[in-house]
Amino acid sequence: MTVSRSIALVDDDRNILTSVSLTLEAEGFEVTTYNDGAEALRGLLADPVDLAVLDIKMPRMDGMELLQKLRERTAMPVIFLTSKDDEVDELMGLRLGADDYIKKPFSQRLLIERIRALLRRLELRSGASGPDLSKSALVRGDLTLDPDRHLCAWKGKPVDLTVTEFLILQALAQRPGHVKSRDQLIDAAYGENIYVDDRTIDSHIKRLRKKFRDVDRTFSEIETLYGVGYRYKDPTPLRSGPDGDGNAPL
Repeated sequence: MTVSRSIALVDDDRNILTSVSLTLEAEGFEVTTYNDGAEALRGLLADPVDLAVLDIKMPRMDGMELLQKLRERTAMPVIFLTSKDDEVDELMGLRLGADDYIKKPFSQRLLIERIRALLRRLELRSGASGPDLSKSALVRGDLTLDPDRHLCAWKGKPVDLTVTEFLILQALAQRPGHVKSRDQLIDAAYGENIYVDDRTIDSHIKRLRKKFRDVDRTFSEIETLYGVGYRYKDPTPLRSGPDGDGNAPL
C-alpha cells in the first residue's frame, strides 16, 4: 500500500494555492495551504509535513525568515518559489537550507517532478532502527555516511544535512581524490532530467563546509578545483618515498 505524502504550500497568492493544491491532490498528495509565513510557521511546527513549498515574497513573514526558523527545528525538504530574475533570493535561500527553487511563472508539471525527486530522496531517511550502521554505510577517515538512516557524522559527532546536501557529499566521498564536475553533482543530487544552475551546487558546497566547520573548525576535506569541479580529499596517506618526505624522487 502506497503511503500518501503530505505537502505544505505557502503563498500569499490564493490563485496559486488553489490551482497547485488541486493539481497535487489529483496526484495523490495530501496538501495543506497557508497564505502567509507566520501562519505557516505555527502550523508546520504543530503539524509537520513531508515537504514544504514556500513563496519568498510574503507579508508579515517572508519565505526567507520562515525557512530560517524552520531550519532551527527541522530538516524537512523545502522548495522555494522565487521571482523570475531574483538570483539573490535564490542564492540566499539555498544558503539558508532550501533544497531546490523554481522561478515564477512555473509549470505545475515541473513542480510535481521536483517534489517527487525530493520525496524519493527523503526515503533515504527511513531504514531499520538501532545504533549499528547499515551495510550500505560509507566510512572515509573521520567521515561516516549511512544512507539507509540518512545519518552523517564527523569524528563521531552528528552533522545534520538536508537530503540534497547528503547526496552531494555521498557522491564526492564515494570516490575520494576523484574530481566531480558540477554537472555530475547535479545528476547525483537532482537526477538527470532536472535542470539546476551550476551556482546551486556551489551554494550547497558552501553550506556543507559551514556545517562541518561548525563541528570541526579544521575541516578541509571538500576541495575546489576552479573551473573543473569538486573532490573529497583522499584520506589515504601518501607512501613515503626514498627521501622520506612522502614524495617519490624525480
